[in-house]
Amino acid sequence: MGGAAAEASMPITVRVREACRLTGIGRSKMYMLIQEGHIEVVKVGSMTLITMRSLTAFLLPPPRP
Repeated sequence: MGGAAAEASMPITVRVREACRLTGIGRSKMYMLIQEGHIEVVKVGSMTLITMRSLTAFLLPPPRP
């Protein structure tokens, strides 16, 4: 078991509170990153969902050439 199984169980989006818990980034900073366009969100009614893809892309350094 490895990457494919882990990715299948990972949610596509999380709420802001969960994103903060997962990353250790504070709520105010998270909203600032969202406002600046560093973190991608999806709005469902009044609910703000953060894509795990954007969290991962923000936190992981780009690959070296």
